[in-house]
Amino acid sequence: MNSNDTITPFSDEYFMKQAMQEAYKAFEEDEIPVGAVIVSNNRIIARSHNLTERLNDVTAHAEMQAITSAANYLGGKYLKDCTLYVTLEPCNMCAGALAWSQISRIVYGAGDEKRGFSRFTPSPLHPRTEVVSGILEEESSELIKSFFAKKRN
Repeated sequence: MNSNDTITPFSDEYFMKQAMQEAYKAFEEDEIPVGAVIVSNNRIIARSHNLTERLNDVTAHAEMQAITSAANYLGGKYLKDCTLYVTLEPCNMCAGALAWSQISRIVYGAGDEKRGFSRFTPSPLHPRTEVVSGILEEESSELIKSFFAKKRN
C-alpha cells in the first residue's frame, strides 16, 4: 500500500496506521519502535508504544501497556470482542498475556523471526484468538530496520 491509496475507516489498515503513529513516537523517544492500539466496537480504547528504556522495565512492551490500558478502560481483565493492532509480531511474553486476556483478534505488521510467538508450538495464544499478519508489513519492518541501523552508527 502506498501513501496515495485510500484507507477505509475502521479497516485493519486504518487501525494499523494508528499503531504506526505510536511506533513513530517510540522511535523519536529512542525506544524500539513498536506501537499498538486496542480496538473495541470500531473505537480505539488503548494506545501505546514500547517504554522499556524510559521505565527501565523489560516487560514494558507496547502490547503489555495496551493490555493494561484497555483492561482499565473496560473495567475488567478480559478483552473479548477486542482487536490488538501491533506493528511487530508479539513475543512469547506478550502472546501469553494476550492469551490470558482472551483477546479476540491480533493483527500485526512485520513478523519477528527471532522472538515472535509464531516460532512456538503449541501456540501460546488463546485457541479462539484470530491472527492476521502482514498489514503494513513493509512500513513496520522498515521502521525497525532503520532504528537498529541508527543504533549501529
